[in-house]
Amino acid sequence: MTHPPPLSVTLIALLILISITATSASNGTVLIVRGNATITSVNKTFELGFFSTNTNGDSSSSYYYLGIWYTSVTPKTYVWVANRNTPTRNLDTSSFELNRLGRLAVKASENVTVWQSSNPEAPSFFQFRDDGNLVLLSPDRTVAWQSFDHPTDTWLPGMNLTRDKVLTCWRTVSDPSPGFYSLRLNSHDFGEFGLVYNSTEEYWTTGNWTGQSFSNVPEMNAPYIYRFNFVDPFSPTASFGFKVKPLDPTGSVPLTMFRVEYNGRFRQYTWWNPIENWDQFWVRPSDVCRVYGLCGSFGLCGGGGGSRTCECVGGFKPRNDAAWESEDYTGGCVRENLLCGGNDESFQGIGAVRFDGAVEKSFFGDKGRCKRECLKNCECIGLYYNERSRSCTNLYGSLLNLQKLNYSEGGENILYLRVNGVMKVRKSLNLVVLIGSIVGSVLFLGFMGVMGFVLVKRKWNGVIEEDREFGVLNIRVFSYKELHIATRGFSEKLGHGGFGTVFQGELKDSSLVAVKRLDRPGGAEREFRAEVCTIGNIQHVNLVRLRGFCSEKSHRLLVYDYMPNGCLSVYLRQEGPHNLSWDVRFRVAVGTARGLAYLHEECRDCIIHCDIKPENILLDNEFNAKVSDFGLAKLIGRDFSRVLATMRGTWGYVAPEWISGVEITTKADVYSYGMTLLELVGGRRNVQPSSTGKEGGGGDGGGAGDKWFFPPWAAQQIIEGNIGAVVDSRLGGAYVVEEVKRVALVAVWCIQDNEVMRPTMGMVVKMLEGLVEVTVPPAPKLLQALVSGESFCGVRAESGNGVSSGSGFYGVDGMAVMSSGGSESSVGNVSSPVNKNVNA
Repeated sequence: MTHPPPLSVTLIALLILISITATSASNGTVLIVRGNATITSVNKTFELGFFSTNTNGDSSSSYYYLGIWYTSVTPKTYVWVANRNTPTRNLDTSSFELNRLGRLAVKASENVTVWQSSNPEAPSFFQFRDDGNLVLLSPDRTVAWQSFDHPTDTWLPGMNLTRDKVLTCWRTVSDPSPGFYSLRLNSHDFGEFGLVYNSTEEYWTTGNWTGQSFSNVPEMNAPYIYRFNFVDPFSPTASFGFKVKPLDPTGSVPLTMFRVEYNGRFRQYTWWNPIENWDQFWVRPSDVCRVYGLCGSFGLCGGGGGSRTCECVGGFKPRNDAAWESEDYTGGCVRENLLCGGNDESFQGIGAVRFDGAVEKSFFGDKGRCKRECLKNCECIGLYYNERSRSCTNLYGSLLNLQKLNYSEGGENILYLRVNGVMKVRKSLNLVVLIGSIVGSVLFLGFMGVMGFVLVKRKWNGVIEEDREFGVLNIRVFSYKELHIATRGFSEKLGHGGFGTVFQGELKDSSLVAVKRLDRPGGAEREFRAEVCTIGNIQHVNLVRLRGFCSEKSHRLLVYDYMPNGCLSVYLRQEGPHNLSWDVRFRVAVGTARGLAYLHEECRDCIIHCDIKPENILLDNEFNAKVSDFGLAKLIGRDFSRVLATMRGTWGYVAPEWISGVEITTKADVYSYGMTLLELVGGRRNVQPSSTGKEGGGGDGGGAGDKWFFPPWAAQQIIEGNIGAVVDSRLGGAYVVEEVKRVALVAVWCIQDNEVMRPTMGMVVKMLEGLVEVTVPPAPKLLQALVSGESFCGVRAESGNGVSSGSGFYGVDGMAVMSSGGSESSVGNVSSPVNKNVNA
């Protein structure tokens, strides 16, 4: 049972009520709000009144709703709507009342009630609380009715969701009426929430409650600003809610909410005062095209190349143009012309797609037979054909959830949709029109022939190519000869990685580029181009831009923007001449995190980098961070699948799960990023020669071949609060203590042994920017073992198969792995307390 606030708060609410309401009417009703008047909660966090989403200024076409919104947020963010299905049309006659039945009511006019609360007993008064909850209290001061029991699309702190309380999205961004998507506790498994389309199709779940978090929402594990509470998760009376912890010593808490968006995605927001905007913590599904029914029948998600999320496939048009303009695509598309029975029917290639909803009939045969079988049946809407297996599948009914696939996702099956062909020429055409048509056709074909010749010539000159089958647009295709000239015969070497060598080049327009020559066998051109399409269309300020590629015979080359200040590793050498100020280091930390967050969470295809290290973080002319080689994992993954199954990346940065052989996730990049952060703070490499062993408390000393592993000592110092000892001495105290502390704590969170404990890269960005409180993390078990001097079974691994050299010490499930570039594989016992040098 919800307890009322202190009496003082109630009295304040009553005083507010008295100050804004009219005198009680003869029938006993109390007017709360009329027209454009509003009331605010006790501390003015929320405001209640009538609103309209119409922005064209025409009041005659406006609809009005009673709602609650944040007082200080611009533009208005609505968290609750009373009359979602029954808006009023005249603001002047609209009112909100406490009627003689003891119920809250929204009236369109004096005698027309469009909404009222459902409380069964007559309350004595109402409260508008500062958590956004509108409450009616009974005479015994218990809650008779509250808006928190009737949520709309927004979940606020203090609001408990149960089996009967469902969040339902707005119909569109400007229409508060209930949409198709909702979040609800699953009826078959009360331990998880699910996103559901039209109350029937579940397309995402939180996973079961583990006692600390939901299995599919690992972000909940980190102790940030939320306290979650799940009561009796596996019973019909389950109740789930959350509260917010203060972010600063004054005790103030940030404005925050969860919301089911009109497009079927579930988002978590927190208001960030520095930018005066909502900041998104996370979103599910991460790919909007995974939302069920988003584009309706025959609507293609993310494949139109325009600004819209959905586009109709060729030969189809939106069922409702007005709805599509308001971003409501769920009505889908309809054919522009009727089919069946004519000689002008043909098939249009859509590409490799995934879809739902169609009835399939499969058989073996050539494409011609496949098409003939489809044309025999008026119910057949199209087919897809696999050239390799010569299998054909005819489709009947409707296509839902259409989304283009990359070749790497199984894009061998190409969809061909049945459409009307060229319209027949009417027999009534006279001779003049016929002759004109023939002449026009000849001229048109001649023009197309000339244009084709020009385009082919330009293609061979390596200027530009459009590969529509794979979606490559505006990516330059270079000839091997052109790049050979640009790099002066590949003479200016910039660097060498596990999978290729990078050379500096200069194009004909005098622009400088970096050309990466992949060390891989020839062939697989189709796959190579498909992967280039994925990374070539990715643009982010913290990613090195791919300018073009070469796929000619056995040559595979990638052309990137040239970064004049080189890679981060150059500045992390204590003995080197280069040094970075703290301001630059902090910008590099945040920029790198933003680039990785984009790859993980914002791209249509989640890309795992697999090799984050200072060598792959480049600096432009203003020392902004640019993550490079971010497409390497996708480009070479299939050719090196055996290596990927056992080890991928650079020793010293690889996450423990690589060793255990489990499936790799984006959290592997988070681990590598954490290791890189330690280097950035300390201004040194993680593994370096050490002849004195003075850091870490002295030790036995060591020979010339000894190497000291920096992370165990650094993590222990950070956890104990001795962060100053870790900071690069070259900075000389010229740094922001709070920022250094934040970066250092984030680094240790990122290198937790258990990947579930590591934050996502999106969360890392928020932690670094100060939006999320960064608490002291637990010590990773491996590092604790190194500090305490426990022994493990160690494995010395060679640096081959594309894994860059270096040294590192890693452990998982009781196994530690140490490596040194070029060493032979061997097994032995390793003991490395922090006050001893690690013999690598």
